[in-house]
Amino acid sequence: MSSTTLPITRGVAAAPLAKFLGWLTAKNTLATGTILGLIILFLGFAAPYLYPVDPYAINPAHALEPPTAAFPLGTDELGRDELALLLSGGLATLIVSLPAAILAFFVGVAYGLASGLGPAWLDKILMRLLDAILALPSLIILIFFASLVTLNNSSLILLLGFISWPSLARLVRNETLAQKNRDFVLATEQLGAGKFYIARVHLLRVMAPILVVNGTFMVGDSIFALSALSFLGLGVQPPQVSWGSLLESGLDIIALNPWWLILPPGLLVFGSLLAASLTGQGLLAKFGGTR
Repeated sequence: MSSTTLPITRGVAAAPLAKFLGWLTAKNTLATGTILGLIILFLGFAAPYLYPVDPYAINPAHALEPPTAAFPLGTDELGRDELALLLSGGLATLIVSLPAAILAFFVGVAYGLASGLGPAWLDKILMRLLDAILALPSLIILIFFASLVTLNNSSLILLLGFISWPSLARLVRNETLAQKNRDFVLATEQLGAGKFYIARVHLLRVMAPILVVNGTFMVGDSIFALSALSFLGLGVQPPQVSWGSLLESGLDIIALNPWWLILPPGLLVFGSLLAASLTGQGLLAKFGGTR
């Protein structure tokens, strides 16, 4: 009797969760990703001003305290307020990751258009160079160059921006080749329009949905890359903190089980990646067939 009722009970219990997940991923992906992204942006840019606690104030008497009313997310090994550190780290993470993603976006678009609209010999050279870049692991390249340059916000933006563009460049080049022989482009050329005008007025407009979708993915990639560098000590440098460096600090003393130092920064990095992914997937579902 119990062997037949147990699966039914599990099925009934799992039904609301299955319905919620189906609702989340099927029809509300874009809305969920947008709301989650706005929460991340709020925590990075606005929340530090709503919680005006000095993140670098040291309180040895309160070192490694779990969450309390005085310290909502506990304290680290120096007695610093973990919530204030998370908000400060969010600001440091976003002011590097977002400009880096924008830089990578424009570099990738410009490179792809130059390859697709240029003469065949230029396309061949640029594609061979792109193949060589894509053959190298991007994280290894990031670590190599990060170990050579003086690390600050400007250098990190340039480093992340000039490493993250190749995949978008290939996509833009392929789309350019697919569109440049269409009738409206050929007609524009016959009227004397230049390559820049064709790219700006026609090709970018046609590729806009694809570019917007991939741009959102690049934001998530940039946050993840910066967090990985900071986790390795090659990202945002002290006294500033970032989500990656806070996660690394918590894991350094994992033997003491400071879960409040590990879960929040890890969840924020994961939430940022999830927001970018859901927003990109939602935009792809909404505009993917638009040309």
